Amino acid sequence: MTADIWTTFFGPDFWWVTLLKGALVVLFLATAFAYLTLAERKVSARIQLRYGPNRVGPFGLLQPAADGIKLFFKENTAPSGRDRVLFLVGPSLAAGSALLAFAVIPLGVNSWFGYNFHWDITHLNVGLLFILGVTSLGVYSLFLGGFAANSKYSLLGGLRSSAQLISYEMAVSFALIGVVILAGSLDLEQIVGAQRGLWYVVLQPLAFILYFSAAFAETNRAPFDLPEAETELVAGYHTEYSSMRFGLYFLGEYVNMVVVCSIATTLFLGGWLPIFPWHPFDWIPGPIWFIGKVSVLLFFMMWVRWTFPRLRYDRLMNFGWKVLLPLGLINILVTGAVVAVRA
Repeated sequence: MTADIWTTFFGPDFWWVTLLKGALVVLFLATAFAYLTLAERKVSARIQLRYGPNRVGPFGLLQPAADGIKLFFKENTAPSGRDRVLFLVGPSLAAGSALLAFAVIPLGVNSWFGYNFHWDITHLNVGLLFILGVTSLGVYSLFLGGFAANSKYSLLGGLRSSAQLISYEMAVSFALIGVVILAGSLDLEQIVGAQRGLWYVVLQPLAFILYFSAAFAETNRAPFDLPEAETELVAGYHTEYSSMRFGLYFLGEYVNMVVVCSIATTLFLGGWLPIFPWHPFDWIPGPIWFIGKVSVLLFFMMWVRWTFPRLRYDRLMNFGWKVLLPLGLINILVTGAVVAVRA
């Protein structure tokens, strides 16, 4: 009887359950975006032997709120010769595509009263294809922002971003095909379930390195932040943006960081599965394990940004086409051959 009541009121067919999970995910990502900015400033400060923000609130914990208030009340300027529609579409698409990509990422599955509750907004059996399709929309947001601003620096940044993201999107796709071959599915939950005995980072170390290297370029993070190279292009594609329009691009960048780290966790690090599979750790919920693994990868992205210098643009493109792409093809051939022989 209890199971029937639970399924009746909390089943996946009820729109308000999906709406509630969506609202919680958006709130979580907005909070993560705010405190990732603080964490990055703290990490960069420690690397440079500084303290970082420590004035607003205890240990500087209210600094993101102060930054948000300041950004919200800044003057919203724009070039007079801009394309008014596309100038607004660019930042909106950057934030929207980043948030939408998180909709199918599973954070865990709990069985309550005989009903499996999925910790994702929606469950698709082709979830990986959905993520690749939605994240590719980020290319348009950067190019539209650079094109619509009527600025040579913005246009150069937009052109750079288009060439860079299209190049590295292929490397990302090739890196993920090896995982799909091993799991035999595009369903993210099934891919996580296939890693119960052994994580795919052990079976696919080259694919993990390829994916995470290309993820830096996908998110415009140093040393691959050529579209917004301050020393050459002022601020690149978002040079002419201010106030919350700039804030949406900023939101999109940091949420994309969370998304790429979540994909890496799901496909290579066992998703919500515990690091230590033995009994004393069974009580820790799956979402906690998932967030912990994502946090480690996010710290690594911050550490790389403040440690390595920016690549020259021709070397960036050569690295994508002449290194990552051939290695991705080799990884697919080797993985396919091994699976075929073992079958």
